[in-house]
Amino acid sequence: MLSLGRLPVVLAILAGALLAGAPSSAQSRDWPTRPVRLILPIGPGSGADITGRMLADRLSQKWGQPVVVENKPGGDAILAIVTMLNARDDHVLLYSPTSSFLAHPLLHAKVPYDVNDLEPIARTTTTLIGMAVPASLGVTTLKDFVAKVRAAPGKLNFASATGANDLVFAAFLKTENLNMSKVPYRDPVQPITDLAEGRVDAYVGAYAILRPQIEAGKVRMLALTNPNPAPSMPDMPTAVQEGYKDLTIDGLAGLFGPRGMPLPLRERIAADVREVLSDKTIAERLTAVGLVVSPGGPADLAAGIADQQQTVKHVGDILQLKPE
Repeated sequence: MLSLGRLPVVLAILAGALLAGAPSSAQSRDWPTRPVRLILPIGPGSGADITGRMLADRLSQKWGQPVVVENKPGGDAILAIVTMLNARDDHVLLYSPTSSFLAHPLLHAKVPYDVNDLEPIARTTTTLIGMAVPASLGVTTLKDFVAKVRAAPGKLNFASATGANDLVFAAFLKTENLNMSKVPYRDPVQPITDLAEGRVDAYVGAYAILRPQIEAGKVRMLALTNPNPAPSMPDMPTAVQEGYKDLTIDGLAGLFGPRGMPLPLRERIAADVREVLSDKTIAERLTAVGLVVSPGGPADLAAGIADQQQTVKHVGDILQLKPE
């Protein structure tokens, strides 16, 4: 199993390495020669799903081939990753938040894939991640929430997006000496209805899936977990600004291909993705649902993952979790 300590080095190698036998640059220019499958580890309505479908629509027009989105939630994102890798096909790509898989070495004794198999193609967006509660809970700030949980140890529950988001919230609870029970869900979109109805007391996940219930007045977002404030939400504080630095995780998302996918092809795809995201209409639509457009190439995505890995390592230290 790959250790977390080696991950930044591995990712740096991934960003530029070309394996023997990889297709030539000429072949890369001819790609795609048939329909492209875009595998997502999250269900419909998520920030990744919204972005993936917008990209699929525009890229299919640009490439002259259908780009089909396939949602494969479940298994802590492992199902989607393994589906892409097992295809062994450069026309089957993974579109995913990086937080979906970076925590796997801490969460699972055995992982049926190697992170070396994921070739970074393009950075796309940063998802705004919210810490939210039912409006009926009667709290308006993170400080109020902490006080309420502390006054009723073990009485309140929480749900969260899987992977690193889950670990970050657990680390926050431990740091603040809070006792809450976790309600497991197969898909991070599923708990939102229960949150709105007060059956779930707290949730950490994408603003994109929280937004309808926030606008309906049933859910209140207390803070962003992103390290930096969001220009599109100037009145929403970050957890860091509220004094809770361990409740911090960014929503980096990107496009990945199978091992051996050549750098010229990945860079060409990244350029096409950047062109799509530069469209003002697309950018405005993504911003409206809580996404920060931040396109980049293979090296940019690899660097972002390396930074996020440090967050995961810090969380693992708090929770005293070690990679297998």
